Amino acid sequence: MSTAPRQGDGPDDAAVERALRAGLSEFDLAPEDEALLSADGVVVGDETPQGPLPVVAVVGRPNVGKSSLVNRILRRREAVVEDVPGVTRDRVSYEGEWAGRRFTVVDTGGWEADATGIHLRVAEQAEIAIDLADVVMFVVDATVGATDDDEAVVRLLRRAGKPVVLVANKVDDQRGEADAAVLWNLGLGQPWPVSALHGRGSGDALDAVLEVLPTVSASGAYAQGGPRRVALIGRPNVGKSSLLNRLAGENRVVVDNVAGTTRDPVDELIELGGKTWRFVDTAGIRRRVHQSRGADFYASLRTQTALEKAEVAVVLVDASEPIAEQDVRVIQQVIDAGRALVIAYNKWDTLDEERRHFLEREIERDLVQVPWAPRANVSARTGRHMDRLVPAIETALESWDTRVPTGRLNAFFGEIVASHPHPVRGGKQPRILFATQASTRPPRFVIFASGFIEAGYRRFLERRLREQFGFEGTPIEVSVRVREKRRR
Repeated sequence: MSTAPRQGDGPDDAAVERALRAGLSEFDLAPEDEALLSADGVVVGDETPQGPLPVVAVVGRPNVGKSSLVNRILRRREAVVEDVPGVTRDRVSYEGEWAGRRFTVVDTGGWEADATGIHLRVAEQAEIAIDLADVVMFVVDATVGATDDDEAVVRLLRRAGKPVVLVANKVDDQRGEADAAVLWNLGLGQPWPVSALHGRGSGDALDAVLEVLPTVSASGAYAQGGPRRVALIGRPNVGKSSLLNRLAGENRVVVDNVAGTTRDPVDELIELGGKTWRFVDTAGIRRRVHQSRGADFYASLRTQTALEKAEVAVVLVDASEPIAEQDVRVIQQVIDAGRALVIAYNKWDTLDEERRHFLEREIERDLVQVPWAPRANVSARTGRHMDRLVPAIETALESWDTRVPTGRLNAFFGEIVASHPHPVRGGKQPRILFATQASTRPPRFVIFASGFIEAGYRRFLERRLREQFGFEGTPIEVSVRVREKRRR
């Protein structure tokens, strides 16, 4: 993991950190604040694991709350949740942690016994997830009880022979405990009553998972490390497949002038710049995904999944055409996913001087929100400037992994506040009490403040963070927790 430059990170910075941390004792802090501060400076996972992380697969029939449970385990919204069956279709893996144990969580689509068409392929992916898992969390809707599909999943789990933790979801209060108890009849042992939506009982269920979870995965299917994962994304027909073929040195994927040729993400291990990378070609992101039907709709979902699995996204823009609203939306999608970002302007060989001039003006006007994204002007057709792609990707990934020492961070904010204090509003001026970097990939910062910090000042702080520490090629997130002084 990369660390930000440590200029000035010495005794003075450490003293500033200690003084500010001590000052927090005068303020009311929530339990999550205390947890964040106690973990401050501890980078989870710095130690190299002796093998791939153990795998926990979350399975069940459609719409029982599997993705909600995954989000509860991760303590953040990662998996897409919607109150209709079948939102999740592919196996999507995330890294989770509980009680100091790290593991891979795999969200799956709903399993149905009589599935056909796309639903059959979803069910197949769920079965694969069970085969590759070390422990299975089987989620049942306690308000409905065990259905025929649930019974079919039980038979599947018994054949697989994997440890199973039975989760009785949607038990939002004590009145639902009786509904959960009925699930003993499934013969999978104790049903753990949980409300994935509210968090009730989720800790007990995770404790049960840890009791049967090995230290290393038996399958190694979701091994950490290895080649960095790069997603090629963009609107249809900007040259993503052509770029992958050029990088691979062969016609790895079908290329056609008809938009929408690529349906499924295509993985390829490619040697570039002395390293092996895993590039993924994806389907083009269309203007109105929610109005798409059939194969286009599912292709867009698989593209989003490929982006979630990637570490860095190379967004291809057709430089021969004016920058479209779709291009801006694709870039925003990468930022929302929290992935490192490189913008590649393709078909550069077709541009004359006039088009290059107008392109620069369009970039200044339409992409003003991402001046921090590395840029590469390339031609997938001729191979022009392909050597510039790897340095841009490496820069973005290094920034994505960067952690700023807490002492240096607080000294930096102290300098900023001294020279540019927050404006006084209503006779009050909020103070920055303490700051810490909560995580990397992407870098997330938490600021404790004595009052509300305006959006304009937050943008100013983010801009100055970039100026001081770089962060070229990665989105960064700055959140503020307002805390009041304890009443004596």
